[in-house]
Amino acid sequence: MESENVKRDPNRRRLSIANIVLMGFLAIAGFFLILEHRAHLLGWLPFLIILLCPLMHIFMHRSHGGHGGVAEAPEGERPRRPHH
Repeated sequence: MESENVKRDPNRRRLSIANIVLMGFLAIAGFFLILEHRAHLLGWLPFLIILLCPLMHIFMHRSHGGHGGVAEAPEGERPRRPHH
């Protein structure tokens, strides 16, 4: 019986090492990109916060069905609309 490690494909190990090297390179490149362009990124920050408001409104209203929903009323009663 051969060991399970002997049967493994050597190319699979190379791919994982290549992925680790690629991730390290991308992390270093991202760090220097942010470091060198911090002034540009901070200049856009107020606009991104303002853009975040409508995006949060759109995505957070999915959980309760949107505006103007009518609450369930017990049988025999007329459903009431919420007062705004």
